[in-house]
Amino acid sequence: MTEFLPKDVQAGLDRARKQAMRKASRLRVHDGPDIHRVLRVWDGGFALDAETAPQLRGLVDLYDGARHLSQCLIVASSEEEGERCFEYKRMTDASGEQPLDFYRAPDAPVALLPDV
Repeated sequence: MTEFLPKDVQAGLDRARKQAMRKASRLRVHDGPDIHRVLRVWDGGFALDAETAPQLRGLVDLYDGARHLSQCLIVASSEEEGERCFEYKRMTDASGEQPLDFYRAPDAPVALLPDV
């Protein structure tokens, strides 16, 4: 037995599914000044809405609300079922600390107080 839905009903269901995914996700991709909402994320990439997403390449920043999660180098994209899927070549986690160019001993003092 096959199930068949009229095209307009199927299109309405697809729109409702995309809208629910947009509302549930707080993830955003920042491409310079442009911001795009992420529909879903997996181990090797993420998906954006195909209607509004441009063909991205290069470095983009991935945010969860206002928190910077990572910087991603994306190289490939494909389009399937109304989503534009991007794959990572490199994903670097963002940290709130500046990298050090020297070794800091774990028991080193934080600051030195002068003798008075």
